[in-house]
Amino acid sequence: MKKFALILAGCGVFDGAEIHEATLTLLAIKKLGADYEIFAPDIPQHHVINHITGEEMDESRNVLIESARIARGVIKNLSEFKAKEFDAIIFPGGFGVAKNLSTFAFKGANSEVNKDVSSAIKNMHKLKKPIGALCIAPAVIAKVLGKIEVTIGQDKGTSEQIEKTGATHIDTTHGEVIIDEKNKIFSTPCYMLNANILHIEEGATNIVKAMMRSMK
Repeated sequence: MKKFALILAGCGVFDGAEIHEATLTLLAIKKLGADYEIFAPDIPQHHVINHITGEEMDESRNVLIESARIARGVIKNLSEFKAKEFDAIIFPGGFGVAKNLSTFAFKGANSEVNKDVSSAIKNMHKLKKPIGALCIAPAVIAKVLGKIEVTIGQDKGTSEQIEKTGATHIDTTHGEVIIDEKNKIFSTPCYMLNANILHIEEGATNIVKAMMRSMK
């Protein structure tokens, strides 16, 4: 049975992992006959957003502890990740990817990436294992690996910053998956487009299917 590592960035679209993308990716992995383990870095969350008002709240949270909400408590510190133990790695989106796993939300192409996130991506790439990214997460993969092909949909400002990292951006619509065959990078836009939960299910299923095919 093939095994995915799924990397979370907290819990909630505006300051953590996008919950629909995370959950539907986990569902797709299981439905397609694979298994998973969930990881997140043990770091402070950049900030906490009230998901009703959109306003910042005066409190602090931890990315690993918040991610454990989605994982139902079954989660590991990303520092424990070993690439040789997994067949693929996948990153759901959400602003936490660009705020907690990296600083892409603030610095774009000049952003920094969390060291454990960067290490996980580089080690999987070195072993020629599939790397998947949904929504904004391809921006982080591009920052770490440089000359790859990805998509975040059709957002011009974001795609311009991705191309400044040395990557090539390809415009896509709902459910489409861009496959960089050479580097085994898989990306799909999800909520970077004006999507609903059906679009997210389609994108999550399609990217996991494509990754599974590449492992045969």
